[in-house]
Amino acid sequence: MAMKIDRDTNRFREIVRGKIRQNLKKYITNGEMIGRKGRDLVSIPVPSLDVPHFRYGQNGSGGVGQGEGEEGQPIARGDDGEGDGNGRAGSDPGGHILEVDVPLEELAEILGDELELPQVKPKGAENITQEKNRYNSVRRVGPESLRHFKRTYVQAMKRQISEGVYDRESPRVIPHKDDRRYRSWEKVSEPQASAVILYMMDVSGSMTDDQKQIVRTESFWIDTWLKSQYKGIERRYIIHDAAAKEVDENTFYHTRESGGTRISSAYKVCAELIKKQFPPEQWNIYCFQFSDGDNWGEDNRLSLQILKEQIVPHCNLYCYGQVESPYGSGEYIRALREAFGAEHDTVVLSEIKNADAILASIKTFLGKGR
Repeated sequence: MAMKIDRDTNRFREIVRGKIRQNLKKYITNGEMIGRKGRDLVSIPVPSLDVPHFRYGQNGSGGVGQGEGEEGQPIARGDDGEGDGNGRAGSDPGGHILEVDVPLEELAEILGDELELPQVKPKGAENITQEKNRYNSVRRVGPESLRHFKRTYVQAMKRQISEGVYDRESPRVIPHKDDRRYRSWEKVSEPQASAVILYMMDVSGSMTDDQKQIVRTESFWIDTWLKSQYKGIERRYIIHDAAAKEVDENTFYHTRESGGTRISSAYKVCAELIKKQFPPEQWNIYCFQFSDGDNWGEDNRLSLQILKEQIVPHCNLYCYGQVESPYGSGEYIRALREAFGAEHDTVVLSEIKNADAILASIKTFLGKGR
């Protein structure tokens, strides 16, 4: 019975995965996913997932062609056969929506498969170690919580055989105190790759709510993928208009501000974070900047100088996503292309015209596997 339940559960999960793959673009472009984010699970509405089943009627209520009644009389329950709803009858079937909890790791796997994203190759992982306890030996003493049942049983059986008291016809093995064996550990150094994602978002007056929502949605999925590639990952959030500041995750995903634009202000905060908290020789650093490409004209020179000297040299990947806006000039991505060229090792640029372009932008950013 248990095997059948497991088989049915696995089959159900495969159906759900298939539905998610089928509608992946819709889920990715849907900003509601951010609100559905829990600690480890995301609740996803999966449409058109219905399992055929029998529906039983009321016993003793009769059926078609049975019991009293005149020809043409309605069969439906009720005195007059009329419904009590106020709406008009429709011709389309009703929708079937099922809320399914899906682990974020599973969503990341589906995303990676669909976009054919390569596995991330951390830099410097061999030089970063962390002390861990590894259970790799057995000893005679230890706490009962670490008792090794199999080793204890084998030792007791060996003792009984050697003493000639083991009965093959009626085997009964009772461990003595000296038979007990316990798992033991030793401290070992294991490679540990540490990673940080630094998000920068323009929240100036030229960025509309729609553009900000695109940025937040794409950031959510980038976050989901990179978290699947590193056991432990830090995240920092920077918002800016003419001035920049580091904020928490909730503020990043929900703030609404306005004002002018100085991209250099965000770069200064980012460079200071790298310098003080995330030494490049110990951290894999990912920077994702989002803007509508509008920047105060005199600020481009300073922005590019900070980016070239204090940020890009320390990053595994620096990604700039330019969201199309009816108010932004869109000039900044051209300045970046001139400064870094079309094929820079660690600088990736993407133009995001609308929510439908989020999927392609993620592939552009993460397709190098850096």
